[in-house]
Amino acid sequence: MDQSDVAGDIAEILLTEEQIGTKLDEMAAQIDADYAGKDLLLVGVLKGAVMVMADLARRLHHPMQMDWMAVSSYGSGTKSSGVVRILKDLDADLTGRHVLIVEDIIDSGLTLSWLVANLRSRGPASVEIAAMLRKPDAAKVEVDVRYVGYDIPNEFVVGYGLDYAEKYRNLPFVATLAPHVYS
Repeated sequence: MDQSDVAGDIAEILLTEEQIGTKLDEMAAQIDADYAGKDLLLVGVLKGAVMVMADLARRLHHPMQMDWMAVSSYGSGTKSSGVVRILKDLDADLTGRHVLIVEDIIDSGLTLSWLVANLRSRGPASVEIAAMLRKPDAAKVEVDVRYVGYDIPNEFVVGYGLDYAEKYRNLPFVATLAPHVYS
């Protein structure tokens, strides 16, 4: 899918496919350096982090494992509800492992702060966060994010894994939607 497929639905492209790729290269290089010789487990947060997780994992140059967790606080709306539900838990044992949570976006931080506390209670060696996008102006709680791709304005965005009502995830860029799409 590209911009021409959804031209009437997109208000503005915030990050191009090239910008995302460049930032992923930088993040992967730092992660490789920080986790050299360590037992690294990437934990992707479904569904939004699928694109980030796949692209980031392919850029890493040392062995690691991946697992997935699904938590939800959105439903089909455009704002976080703040109520976290586990839809799918991890299969991996975290005891003694270095866990890197991979996120598409950090909005209020409520879901992520809950997830970090949950994973830390499972006995890992460490828990850190890598997020492609962060909305500093939307933060309701402080979340320590070790690797951040881009800080973006507090606007609802789609593309590169991010959706509106389960659509637009497969766009290779990050964009805002035209108001008529969700009004």
